[in-house]
Amino acid sequence: MRGLGGLLLGLVVVLLLRSTALSAFAARGLVIDVLVFAVVVDALRNGPARGSTFGFLLGIAADLDAAHWLGRHALALTLIGYVVGRLSSTLVRDSPRTQMVLLLVATGVHQFWSAAFELSDRAAWPYVLFRTLIGTAVTAVLGTLLLGIGRRLLGGWLFHHAPTAGDTLR
Repeated sequence: MRGLGGLLLGLVVVLLLRSTALSAFAARGLVIDVLVFAVVVDALRNGPARGSTFGFLLGIAADLDAAHWLGRHALALTLIGYVVGRLSSTLVRDSPRTQMVLLLVATGVHQFWSAAFELSDRAAWPYVLFRTLIGTAVTAVLGTLLLGIGRRLLGGWLFHHAPTAGDTLR
């Protein structure tokens, strides 16, 4: 029950943050992809099953909030949650470099996937490409910074280390 409550609270917080505080940046062309940040953090913390579930629920809620095809965000965020969750068992999850690379790749995939549906006129390609690259870089840097601040505030590791060979034998 505690896990379900945390999952629902996370969904509500991310969707409210996206539609209120971050919408001002999006109106100016700077997309900070809080959806990907939340899915990557959840998948790093809880693994592939929870990461893909959280990604699907967050994506379908974001799809319902937007005026486009249902499932566009849900598919991408589900796959991102699963892949990051699978990788989390083999990576040093508290390394800022690892987090930066994961956020950069995951945000890039999600931003390019979303931009692919907006590319109807060739004249818009340079603008959409520029906006996608800037959004990807800003999300990766801000996400890594937020995880570092969280680590400092908590005074310890945000995630557990990847299991060793001895841990898997238990």
